Amino acid sequence: MPIRVLEFYSGIGGLHRALSQSNVEGEVVCAYDWDQCACRVYTTNYGANIVKKVDICTLQASDLAVHQADLWLLSPSCQPYTVLNPLARGAEDPRAKSFIHLIEHVLPQLVAEGAHPSYMLIENVAGFETSSTRHRLLATLESLRYSIVELLLTPLQFGVPNSRLRYYLFAKAKPLGFRTVDILESAPESRVWRHIPGRGEDWVDPRSGEEKAQKEQDPTAEIREYLDAEPDNSLVHPNAVPDPVLEKWGRLFDIVLPSARRSCCFTRGYAKMAERSGSVLQMNEELDTTTVFDRFLAAQRRGEKDAVRILAPLRLRYFSPTELLRLFCFLPLVTASPVADASINHEDFGWPTDLSVKTQYRLIGNSVNVRVVTELINYLFE
Repeated sequence: MPIRVLEFYSGIGGLHRALSQSNVEGEVVCAYDWDQCACRVYTTNYGANIVKKVDICTLQASDLAVHQADLWLLSPSCQPYTVLNPLARGAEDPRAKSFIHLIEHVLPQLVAEGAHPSYMLIENVAGFETSSTRHRLLATLESLRYSIVELLLTPLQFGVPNSRLRYYLFAKAKPLGFRTVDILESAPESRVWRHIPGRGEDWVDPRSGEEKAQKEQDPTAEIREYLDAEPDNSLVHPNAVPDPVLEKWGRLFDIVLPSARRSCCFTRGYAKMAERSGSVLQMNEELDTTTVFDRFLAAQRRGEKDAVRILAPLRLRYFSPTELLRLFCFLPLVTASPVADASINHEDFGWPTDLSVKTQYRLIGNSVNVRVVTELINYLFE
């Protein structure tokens, strides 16, 4: 019999998709989100009458008990915890209110009624592990007799060329527990793991200079495997970085080649913010990026009117929304690859026809990496 699942902060359904690609037979019986555009995308891909546009602060135990859910999947707002927000206030941030409401008010009532989930998986940004919200979360779960495992993982550990370090928490209602953790750790709840327990070792960044052999045998796919077919070279690419943006902000971009095996974390501000919002592609791999930019900056300092044209041969462009969906593992790779996982199925993904590209970028940037969460759901139910 399929397990029954509730999905909170459902966005465009990354947690739902991860469940469907996992080894677990489950059904999302209800999903909750406040963002109207996200709810429209969710309905487009998973059908009507699953997602509800609702302020999660208003949910009560009675609203959830009727679903008799075995598993909660949650991806609450990251803005209160991200290093990109210099004003992040953790539990004091209004955007943390709904999550705290669920954990500290709704969940204890469900436990008292015997209607609580046996399993929970929570995802958030790296930084959550040092927040006051995390301390309150752990205290509540422990008081409610949940076994807990915490992790910090990046898609790079799973062969996906995108750096997106995220915090994850597993919880199982006792007497359920984590056998592998209990064997490996005398105090399992005192550690934030950097790999899935019992599956290999902590990931080592190949750029660190450590583990040279690992660097030489990097299993991560090249970015080119995630890219759309290139249009005719005589045409301006639809995702080309506009000249005014290059003139003002080009020097701040993180620029990667199709042959690269890493890209920066993509955020909701991609293609709107130049810095720390995600990588930009340089499609011409024959030119040295630094040399060309040095020429451009020198010409700009001399006041040359068309200095920005020096950058044109680099063919700089943004990743398309479809390419980001592949990097986030919503969609399969363009080409077959030895690092591609056979568990990633070929479900399609669609957008409402009137949804802008800007909104697509925002919603993808707020989502999860499906491949990582799929592996975590598999582990949770081992």
